[in-house]
Amino acid sequence: MLFHGIDRNPAKIKPGVAHVPGWLDTPTQQGLVQQLRDEARLMAGTPMAMQKPVLKSGGQMSVFMLNLGHFWDHQTYRYVDRMGATNVRPVPQNLLDIAHGGLRAAADVAEELQPWTTNYHPDMALINFYPPGATMGMHQDAYETTFAPIVSLSIGDEAVFRIGSTEHRNKPWDDIALLSGDLVVFGGPNRQAFHGVPETRPGTLDESCGLKEGRIKITFRQVYPH
Repeated sequence: MLFHGIDRNPAKIKPGVAHVPGWLDTPTQQGLVQQLRDEARLMAGTPMAMQKPVLKSGGQMSVFMLNLGHFWDHQTYRYVDRMGATNVRPVPQNLLDIAHGGLRAAADVAEELQPWTTNYHPDMALINFYPPGATMGMHQDAYETTFAPIVSLSIGDEAVFRIGSTEHRNKPWDDIALLSGDLVVFGGPNRQAFHGVPETRPGTLDESCGLKEGRIKITFRQVYPH
């Protein structure tokens, strides 16, 4: 476990970007893992099942995705709430409460997030499961109709979260080592910064988090104005 035992303090990475290590305690992580497994089972066999998305280009991602609240259609590049006879499942209230708490904690670190603490209404949660060795390329979250912050939580294997500029995918980057329970929030001037996960470190989790392998990332977004 590369980063265990190293002093890790809350940090403002750049304007509007906060990293709060160990924000989710272990019992909460365990409960979320079980809850999200149940959500995935409910959607199994439907067009909105947790799966590795096939991209419009024909390639396939290495990460499994489950959408709550709104569904991101990789073929049409838009949010939808229904596919065929299947409606997207709502974001559970306990997850919304966690998103609000995470934003407040991050705003104590990056003051640019403060204006959103009383006006944040997340309506979508994206659940990504990274099997051992899976990665995520640099991309923007640029299809929401608000500039509300992105709140994300990590459970499981250590990973490197990379965040760059709002203009392009290239350097300079900031790389953040994420452990199970870590919180990252980005908003303000860096709300549409390019970001990705270039590396995960298989075998670095503590099974007390609820996973035996891999990594879960929960990302909250406010897609539409309240």
